[in-house]
Amino acid sequence: MIDILQELCKITDKDYISNNQEELYLYGRDPGLMPPHEPDYVVMPSTVDEIQAIVRLANREKIPIIPKGGGLSLTGLVIPQKGGILLDMKRMGKILEVNESAGYVIVEGGTTHGALKSYLLKNYPHLRHSIPDSPPITTITANAVIHGQGRLTQQHGFNSDMVCGLEVVLPTGEKCKIGSCAVSTYWFSKGPPLPDLSSLFFGWFGTTGIITKLALRLYPCKKIRDAMLFLTDEAELVPEIMRKLGRTEMVEDLVVTAQPIPLRFRGNYYILFYITGDTEEELDFKKKMAWRALWEYFERREGGFVSLPPEMKAPMLAMPSKDTTRFADVSKGGGFEYSGPIAPLEKYPAYVKKLAELANKYDLFYSSAARMIDGGHCMMFSFSYTFNRADPDTMKRAKQALDEAADFALENGGVMWKPNIDEQQMTMAKMDPETLNLMMKIKHLLDPNGIMNPGNWEVSR
Repeated sequence: MIDILQELCKITDKDYISNNQEELYLYGRDPGLMPPHEPDYVVMPSTVDEIQAIVRLANREKIPIIPKGGGLSLTGLVIPQKGGILLDMKRMGKILEVNESAGYVIVEGGTTHGALKSYLLKNYPHLRHSIPDSPPITTITANAVIHGQGRLTQQHGFNSDMVCGLEVVLPTGEKCKIGSCAVSTYWFSKGPPLPDLSSLFFGWFGTTGIITKLALRLYPCKKIRDAMLFLTDEAELVPEIMRKLGRTEMVEDLVVTAQPIPLRFRGNYYILFYITGDTEEELDFKKKMAWRALWEYFERREGGFVSLPPEMKAPMLAMPSKDTTRFADVSKGGGFEYSGPIAPLEKYPAYVKKLAELANKYDLFYSSAARMIDGGHCMMFSFSYTFNRADPDTMKRAKQALDEAADFALENGGVMWKPNIDEQQMTMAKMDPETLNLMMKIKHLLDPNGIMNPGNWEVSR
């Protein structure tokens, strides 16, 4: 039997390889509720060649390999369910190219959203990308892999829709380019007019390959940005209000919040949306369009706009938002997790009712943020519950509530976003059998030895 640690030291700098217990402990868990499981080795490669060599070693020795970005998904997607080699991508964080004319940036697989935001602010302040509401250390690639959302989701869809090219190391060690970059020197499209192979790597949670480079669309950074808040106490009206705002095509981002505290939130639904423009005239026009879209609710006393003083607007305009971080420690002990079905807007009333029912049943604090996606074609609804990480009982109750929420969502038109391994099993149990069969064929074709992040998207566990 070969010495794996010794073999890894032949591939990359030994200072970036470890099987020490303290490192393995840290890499074996995430902030969510999934049980920890430690890797056998942690490696931080610095080049694509090193990644290829590590993957080939893992294939020869049938060792699991788990690619990891920021590790902030909360649902255990990079917890090494079967041990193996955890590949930490943070040394591969370069911003390689900005193409202003075509409107994209090429980054390495470990580049963070915070790094790209800072780089654009300094060098290309007229350009921006879609920033998710998660800490700045979230990696661009990992966010795209899980079909993440950002502050341009309402206009342009998931962040994975904004990808326009990939470089991938396959589970057998080959390196390939996906999209226009496979033919051209430009990375302007992830698929069309070629066959779109990019979907082989989004939503698969690192079970089909390791993305080493990614091109992401950039958008104009408007000079002025403002937030508007509309309030209603009727959940049944929320889908209609969201649709009306989306159809104005004036809104950059839209999130609906429901939670019991502060008391002013209880029984109310806060519809927060963002307007941007290059001039005050443009901004005023968009605000008027939003007012006109919702005026009928004001006339019927079914809702109204809330005046926002500057001190209230400042945290709302922050990118990324800090609300998620604050919510995480409501129960003290620093824990929260959410089940996040993607569903039609019409499901909002049923989902928000179930959210509160489960919180009452399991004695948990709850919150929900429903983000509109792609102009209102669907939404992400979060069943969010907090827990105390030092209290196993609250963690158990939170897990039970989340499992019930996921089951309810699947039975009521939803599809789970970044599902944990239990939710993956629920999803596959409900999936069309031939669709599941096709998924498994693709997975086996790409990863014949089953080494890539095993435990995820498995037919049986």
